[in-house]
Amino acid sequence: MTHLDFLRRSVSSTLVLAARRWRRTSHGVLASYGVSEACAVPLLTANRLGEAVRQVTLAEHVGIEGPSLVRLLDQLCAAGLVRRDEDPEDKRAKTITLTDEGRAVTARMEERLVALRARLLKGVSREDLETTLRVLNVFSASPDAKLLAALEAGDQTAKPARSAAKRGA
Repeated sequence: MTHLDFLRRSVSSTLVLAARRWRRTSHGVLASYGVSEACAVPLLTANRLGEAVRQVTLAEHVGIEGPSLVRLLDQLCAAGLVRRDEDPEDKRAKTITLTDEGRAVTARMEERLVALRARLLKGVSREDLETTLRVLNVFSASPDAKLLAALEAGDQTAKPARSAAKRGA
């Protein structure tokens, strides 16, 4: 293994560990609002994307398949945090809109998450954060495992999964 291979392995291993630790750390903030980490991601993402975001667009930005998102949206609807509406431009599509309660909860969650990130990343320079973000975006934009396996097997017609295509957003 070359030094570069070792560095790449260290980056990917550290990425996995950091993601797990961030989930555990942020869980305390999210749980205090009665929102699971699984539900918080689409809730916060819908808020960041703005009003009446298409369900398929939300799934792409969250990085999960449609059926998995539907289950989470069912929970968020039942909690009164979001609502599903017919898309006026395409009756087959659904849009997701935060309720007043959903907007209030996400505003409080975001405020606490901003403070948590500031505390955890204190002392990390803007340049280091920007470099880290560039590296993470390479991971986010990379093809999914099924596509890589198909390409390695010689299938040049393979297409990326829908959710993998826009994860870098």
